[in-house]
Amino acid sequence: MLLPLVLASSSHFRAQLLTRLQVPFVQDSPETDETPLLNENAPQLAQRLAYAKAHDLAHKYQRHLIIGSDQVASFAGQLIGKPMTHDKAVQQLQAFSGQKVDFYTGLCLLNSQTGHFQQCVELFSVYFRKLSHEQIERYLHAEQPYFCAGSFKSEGLGICLFEKMQGDDPTSLIGLPLMQLVTFLQNEDVPVPVTNVG
Repeated sequence: MLLPLVLASSSHFRAQLLTRLQVPFVQDSPETDETPLLNENAPQLAQRLAYAKAHDLAHKYQRHLIIGSDQVASFAGQLIGKPMTHDKAVQQLQAFSGQKVDFYTGLCLLNSQTGHFQQCVELFSVYFRKLSHEQIERYLHAEQPYFCAGSFKSEGLGICLFEKMQGDDPTSLIGLPLMQLVTFLQNEDVPVPVTNVG
């Protein structure tokens, strides 16, 4: 008997990614405090929040496989938050012009029936083009990525801002590393891709 799958996230983009695997799932949003701890770096924060989000729903879904994921951006050794406003987005993209930004995506798969969990952190780096003020303004007005870490949507027009990308799994940049998730699911005897026999 396969355990039902739960995506512990309110993210539309993560849900879209998970549908690629063609495995049935439900989506529910955990109430997790995302405030960084003192001296916590980007990969530590991403891993802790992914773990916390999966475990926050364990009391509600007691016989399930729960996916927790969180992404943290880092630039010049500093954590990058969501800009929230146009002016802050302009400032972020001006700082990133011609520079590299690292994205750490934490993933946790929790078997709430057994308490067993698997976790990892995937690194994906983005190298920005030299951006003029006009390019930045045009992009922000077109896509308004004010609730996205780094002030861009890589699955949309944000790809135009990049010179190159570097990492093992491009889906981790959108927020859910599917390649590692498939490994975790297979370790829990979930057949991916699913085959319908008979």
